[in-house]
Amino acid sequence: MGSHPDPHSEEFLRLLMRRQLRLSVTCAATFLVCLFGLPLANYFFPELMATRVGGFTLSWLILGVLMFPLVWIIAYIFIQRSLKLEVDEVRQVKGDNAR
Repeated sequence: MGSHPDPHSEEFLRLLMRRQLRLSVTCAATFLVCLFGLPLANYFFPELMATRVGGFTLSWLILGVLMFPLVWIIAYIFIQRSLKLEVDEVRQVKGDNAR
């Protein structure tokens, strides 16, 4: 038998949950950097953030328009990678059990 646990065991779930936690923390950190980066950009680069783009200041364009697609992209990446983690784990376990 290989080093991977049975897919119905607590060890398997613990491994999968640990990988998903790492993914969750990465996605949350990305969101928080973007969220807190906007006020920091306003503070450190006020002239740039006051630049008009399409009738909005750059600050409002980012906050009011671009933040929503960013959240959707992060959520999409999280879901896709989370599902891939599960499939990879099951594949590894089945491959190890076949030997």
